[in-house]
Amino acid sequence: MNTGTDEPNPTLQRIGRWLGIGATSVSHAERLLSGLGGLLGILSIFAVSASYAGQPGAVLLVASMGASAVLVFAVPHGALSQPWPVVGGHAVSAVIGVTCYQWVPEPALAAPLAVALAITAMHYLRCIHPPGGATALVAVIGSGELHQLGYEFVLVPVLLNAIVLVGIAILFNLPFRWRRYPAALMRRFAPTSIASDESQSGKVVGQDDLAYALRTLDTFVDVTSGELKRIVALATEHAAHGHLRPADIVLDSYYSNGAYGENWAVRHVVDEQAHADPNHDLVIYRIVAGRGRRSSGVCTRSEFARWARTRVYRDENSWRQLPG
Repeated sequence: MNTGTDEPNPTLQRIGRWLGIGATSVSHAERLLSGLGGLLGILSIFAVSASYAGQPGAVLLVASMGASAVLVFAVPHGALSQPWPVVGGHAVSAVIGVTCYQWVPEPALAAPLAVALAITAMHYLRCIHPPGGATALVAVIGSGELHQLGYEFVLVPVLLNAIVLVGIAILFNLPFRWRRYPAALMRRFAPTSIASDESQSGKVVGQDDLAYALRTLDTFVDVTSGELKRIVALATEHAAHGHLRPADIVLDSYYSNGAYGENWAVRHVVDEQAHADPNHDLVIYRIVAGRGRRSSGVCTRSEFARWARTRVYRDENSWRQLPG
């Protein structure tokens, strides 16, 4: 029955959360670009694999690279999609897979052992890439053409395929500013009206705000708005306890707000004025680096402590945090 409202059904929402069905937050253009990128990537990889491993071997190997294509083109900014996880994850998994095939005669043991060791190695090498597990498995249960390659299998076709995939992802995504790959190439423009930390104090970011931010990005982010809300809460709690105390602000010392980019600044306390109420002590400072450089200001010691995150010192051309 039509109730005349657009409110979602709570029962359906609970079922969706339990099944892991998330709300899609990307445009149709983003979805089509992801598919087109995957098409180009796999076409190139299939050609490389067929040339070096034979048609049957190519089919098996492309299966693991197909999973990589999903990550690289559909989630280009995900941690598991970056060049080192893609290339390193496949390469180390291939080495382990070939080794297990050659040294463990029983395939029923060699296959799971290869996957387990690949997972462990990727953890230690910081290149976790789920399709790497499939590469390790293929090295054990693959065709005779693949087994004849031995450790050459690691270089060609595995490493070559991974490099080809990463290269295509870089070139394909380059024209689209919002999805440039790898993530380090991303240059998002900040909103034109970014308020200062002081003016934002007391304002709470809700789950609706986070859902809006995810929609605005127009790229798949492997995190829900609920998880983001928890991350923001933990970060806010950490920030609240991470600032200095008023008693930590001393004359002729330098302090940083710990911000990033254009909001970062370093202040030098050049003078102070005591007050009967310590909460109203005045601090006179000069901004020596970052935003507002060469300007000065006056605030209470408590206000300065809320702004300051760490005490720093000048070390040649950089600012470093004082120990302790």
